[in-house]
Amino acid sequence: MSKNIVIGVTGGIAAYKMLDVTSTLRKKGYEVDVIMTKNACEFVQPLSFQTISGNKVIVDTFEPVPRWEVEHIELAKKADLFLVAPATANILGKIANGIADDMLTTTIMATKAPVILAPAMNTNMYDNPIVQENIEYLKQKGYEFIEPASGFLACGDIGKGRLASPEDITDKVISSLEKDRSLDGRRILITAGPTIEEIDPVRYLSNHSSGKMGYEIAEEAVKMGADVRLISGPTSLPCPKGVKRIGVKSARDMYQAVHQEFDWSDVVIKVAAVADYRPVEVSSNKLKKDKDNLTIELEKNPDILKSLGEKKANKILIGFAAESNNLIDYASKKLKDKNLDFIVANNITEEGAGFGGDTNLVTIIKSDGSIKSYEKMTKKEVARIVLGTVPQQF
Repeated sequence: MSKNIVIGVTGGIAAYKMLDVTSTLRKKGYEVDVIMTKNACEFVQPLSFQTISGNKVIVDTFEPVPRWEVEHIELAKKADLFLVAPATANILGKIANGIADDMLTTTIMATKAPVILAPAMNTNMYDNPIVQENIEYLKQKGYEFIEPASGFLACGDIGKGRLASPEDITDKVISSLEKDRSLDGRRILITAGPTIEEIDPVRYLSNHSSGKMGYEIAEEAVKMGADVRLISGPTSLPCPKGVKRIGVKSARDMYQAVHQEFDWSDVVIKVAAVADYRPVEVSSNKLKKDKDNLTIELEKNPDILKSLGEKKANKILIGFAAESNNLIDYASKKLKDKNLDFIVANNITEEGAGFGGDTNLVTIIKSDGSIKSYEKMTKKEVARIVLGTVPQQF
């Protein structure tokens, strides 16, 4: 049975481009239903979409239906994927705030299918902080986006805000529907986030890791069919859907948890930024600032990655290296010393790389000596590249 795509068309001048998208998807064998807002009908007539899709176009929530059904619920259940294009500032704001006041928004609120949004608007509107906040919020909630293009806009301005090309939109839709399942059946153990080492009941040693990279890898691995367990240090990130999360605090906690799960795994991806040292003594009471200087003696934490490399057998072991200089040399040494299959290295001093942000610049070094560097991309894209490298190792 062919997969179903529900396309939501809103009131933007680029609405006409969706006729090409609808036509292409139909030719490729997908079933397409179209919902139009009333404003969209000012730009393109519903009859055009109805003729191309072969299905009745829905505009009015309360229009009569051919059989007894709650139509927005039926379409929400029917959809394998939901595409909104062009997605105006208005529709982005409604979705972000849970507003369901027409056929399109009520169906989006009711669907459990993946939703892809393709914004299109005046460049100043697109850059408006409120619009950008709505976009970021929706991304955090799992909505996918097709970035608008830059160029000459219908209003005469030049900048970012043009609807992506029909080709880019159809490619994104098809790739989302026909997902990579190359990790089906694989059991992947991932570590993420920082660890913390207590000094006293109030203070601790830690680092700037947010956990975003490891969590993105976990989320994408599930999408590719893997069974995923995520051992995570303290972070505010929500656990990705379908992932078993094991929370830890210190490096020794993580060491113990990783070794408990190691036999279960086929692949281990060590993304966590583990503290190298811990205080020799932890005060049971809060230390008082009654001295001008405070000396804390530190001792080494166990090297989790090296301990895994010593007993990995036929498992795949992947490490991460965050460096500030001599990136290739230091990462290559870590790759060899810890018996890794490949290592993902990044220079934390480069703009767009490092802890806390949503982007990264990485270089992948394999055990066969091959090296490949990538341009700046989102951590989600980096996750796909890392996981795309994994099957080649089996």
